Amino acid sequence: MSTTATGRCLCGAVTLELTLNNAKVGACHCNMCRTWGGGPLLALESVEAMTLHGEKHVATYASSEWAERGFCSRCGTHLFYRLKEGGHIAVPVGLIDDGRAWAFESEIFIDEKPAFYDFANPTHKMTGAEVFAAFSQQT
Repeated sequence: MSTTATGRCLCGAVTLELTLNNAKVGACHCNMCRTWGGGPLLALESVEAMTLHGEKHVATYASSEWAERGFCSRCGTHLFYRLKEGGHIAVPVGLIDDGRAWAFESEIFIDEKPAFYDFANPTHKMTGAEVFAAFSQQT
């Protein structure tokens, strides 16, 4: 069952409307995500559709051959991470305005996680190799 959620950047120039297929949150510990945001990316991985308003303020950065990261060009808020092919979109959970009870269930690139932090709740953990193997099976 799909639900909708809305969010916005810090300055309000960009708003998002999301269709989600669940309320699950995942953490990415890869070096790029940690460099991008200063810590692990806590994101909604169940985005079926995303509509952006204020697209003239959305800038993207091709962070790899297969993915890009979007941000507000006015205030710098991180808006999304998406694969260039396949339609996968991850949206930082902190952007969403509705305060629902999210379920933190997974961590990826656990092999790149620094030793100075750990999350207390149990999650499904995958290494980078396991993530790439799972995505290659989907294509």
